[in-house]
Amino acid sequence: MHILTLGLNHQTASIEVREKAAFGPDSIHQALADLTQSAGAAEATILSTCNRTEIYCGQENDDKTRILAWLSEYSGLNQSDLNKSIYHYPNEAAVKHAFRVASGLDSLVLGEPQILGQMKNAFLTASSIGATGKVLNRLFQHTFNVAKQVRTDTAIGVNAVSVAYSGVNLAKRIFTRLSEQTVLLIGAGETIELVARHLQQNQVKHIIIANRSIDKAQTLAKEAGCEAITLAQIPERLQHADIVVTSTASTLPILGKGAIEAALKKRKRSPMFILDLAVPRDVEPEVSQLKDVYLYTVDDLKSVIDENREVRLRATEQAENIIDFQVVKFMRWMRSLESVPAIKAFREGLNDLKQAELERALKKLENGGDAEKVLEQFARDLTNKFAHQPSQVLKQADIDGNASVISAARKLFNLHLLH
Repeated sequence: MHILTLGLNHQTASIEVREKAAFGPDSIHQALADLTQSAGAAEATILSTCNRTEIYCGQENDDKTRILAWLSEYSGLNQSDLNKSIYHYPNEAAVKHAFRVASGLDSLVLGEPQILGQMKNAFLTASSIGATGKVLNRLFQHTFNVAKQVRTDTAIGVNAVSVAYSGVNLAKRIFTRLSEQTVLLIGAGETIELVARHLQQNQVKHIIIANRSIDKAQTLAKEAGCEAITLAQIPERLQHADIVVTSTASTLPILGKGAIEAALKKRKRSPMFILDLAVPRDVEPEVSQLKDVYLYTVDDLKSVIDENREVRLRATEQAENIIDFQVVKFMRWMRSLESVPAIKAFREGLNDLKQAELERALKKLENGGDAEKVLEQFARDLTNKFAHQPSQVLKQADIDGNASVISAARKLFNLHLLH
C-alpha cells in the first residue's frame, strides 16, 4: 500500500481556482464514494478549507494520474490548468506534508490552530462512511498526535492568530471606531464564531448573525449576545451593515452586486467593508467595482498577517525536527506492512506441513504403532521438511558466493552464535 497526497492551496492556486476545486458538505460523501469506487483509491480522505483542497489516498501504487483526472472532472478545471496549481506527494513526503499541515506550518497564518480541527473533521467524515482503512486511520491518528506534540513542545502556537482575527484587524484599519459599527455576520460555523468573539473583544455593540438554519444562528447569537436572522432577511437588513463578514459553505454567491448596490443607495453612499472568507466565494467579484465598497477576500489578508509571526518562525525549526523524527517512525510502521503477507504465507506453509505430518503420525498410532517411536519419527520428519528448503537456498548461496543471503539467514534464524 502507498500513500499519496494531491492538492492545491493558497500558495499554489488563486481563489478562482480554489473555489472550483472546493468540496462542500453536501458533496463530500459522494466525492469520497467516487474516489474509492472509480478513481483507484482503496482509502481516501478529502480536506477542503478556504485555503486548501487536499486528497489523501491509500492505494496500490503512487501514480497520481487517475486521482488527478478525477479531480479535473469533478472541478471542471482542465488538467493543464490544474497541473499549474497542483502538488503531489508520495509516501514519506505525503506523511511529512500531513504532519506539517496539522501543525500549522503550511498555513496562511503560521501556527494557526483551526486547521487541526478541520483535519479531524475531514477524517471523521471519511471514516464514518468507511472510506478509510488501516493505512489512513494510522496516518491521521499519528498526525493528530504529532500536531499535539508540536503545539506542546514548541512556541509555534504562541500568539497564534486565525484568519478571523486578521480580518477583524483589517476592519480596525478602515474604521477607527470599530465599536460603533453595525456588523452583519453571514454563516454560523467556526470561522464566524471566531469573528464574533474578536468583535466582542473590540466592544462592538451591534452584531447580526444570518444563517440558512435559524436555529444555528440563534445558538451562536445567544452565546455572543447578539441578534439572529435568516438569509432571506438579509436584503432588508443589509443597508444597516457597516461591516459584512461572510463564511458559508454555499456553492453559489450569497451577496450579489445588485443587492449591495441597493443597500448603498439606502445608506446614501456611506462606505461598507465586506470581508469574504468563504471558498467558493459568498460575494460576487463584481461587487469590487462599486464605489464606497471595500471588498476583501481571504487572499487579501496576506498583507495584514500579524506581527507575531517572527516568534513562531523561530519555533518552526524545532517543530520541523519533531516532524522529521515522527516521519521516520511512521515509515518504519509502513515498511512493516510489507512483511505481513510473507509472514502469513510462512505460517500457513508451516501449518500445512505440520498438519500433513500429524495425520501420518495419527494413522500409524491407529494401526498400533509404538507411540514413542511414532512421536520420534514425527519430530524428525517435521524438522527435516522444515529445514529442507532453507538448507537448499543456503547451499546455493554458498556456491554463488552470495554472502547477503547467508547473513540474512543467520539473523532470521538467530544463528549469530553458531560457527
